[in-house]
Amino acid sequence: MLCAINWPHTKLGLLVDAALIVLAILAGRSGGSYVEARFVRELSAAASTQPAAAEGVIDERAVSSLPEPVRRYLQSMGAVDRRRDWSVRAGFDARFRRLDGDWQTCKALQYDTRLPITRQFYMQLSLKGVLPVTVRDTYSQGHGTMLAKAFALFKVAEGRGNELDVGELVTYLNDAILMAPSLLLGPETTWVEVDSRTFDVRLSDRGLRVTARVRLDGDGRPLDFSTKDRFLEGLDGKTVRTEWRTPVSGWQDVNGRKLPIRAQAVWQLSSGAFTYADFTFDPKKIAFNVPPTDGNDSAQ
Repeated sequence: MLCAINWPHTKLGLLVDAALIVLAILAGRSGGSYVEARFVRELSAAASTQPAAAEGVIDERAVSSLPEPVRRYLQSMGAVDRRRDWSVRAGFDARFRRLDGDWQTCKALQYDTRLPITRQFYMQLSLKGVLPVTVRDTYSQGHGTMLAKAFALFKVAEGRGNELDVGELVTYLNDAILMAPSLLLGPETTWVEVDSRTFDVRLSDRGLRVTARVRLDGDGRPLDFSTKDRFLEGLDGKTVRTEWRTPVSGWQDVNGRKLPIRAQAVWQLSSGAFTYADFTFDPKKIAFNVPPTDGNDSAQ
């Protein structure tokens, strides 16, 4: 204000002040608290904020018709003798890289619910180590979208269409398999035994259908999830259906549930496996059966 009053003698100071104000606003929009607040606002608009009506406990009888490896998987994950989950909210510390890039540390937030099937995923990283970028992947009402913005203002990438619809739905399926399998215990899911340690799972929603194969360890916990219902944009700009995997490294017991310790996202390229994301699971950042605006743990 003083610079403005004493214009034009203080015009340089006014320009400096204006530049600092702009930088402060941009820095505020790239901070973790701003990103999380925006995440919650969008969740509230896209997903149900009310708990599901009380459902009966998933007992042995409820899963008795499922293939044996699926029953063993559900038992191992702690889904049996527990009420069916209707949402999971999680935060991750992670690493991410592009096909032509180096590893970057990042933070991620996500929310999955079956009321109806909806997925919201936010990831915050620095492009080229300098430019703060927020990437938002969503699946809602049968449609998937991807949007990346610098400072949550300037669009740097965007995607939509059938390939993203399919890819986001199968990623919801992956989230459920690794964290909250009872999200899938409904008529929209089909389970098929492959062998004693492997099963295929198919999920349908709003005319879309995706399939994945789950390989189990000796205790019935997932070792790997693989699907061909995802699409990779190559360095030449062309999008190709590509096998996508999420191998898991270790499991932890949390209030009777099993959660991964670490999982990776891998593209199975013709040249070999390319790991592009690496997530660490912190039980303190994972909550079950909570509305979008509530991060309190409800693991029971």
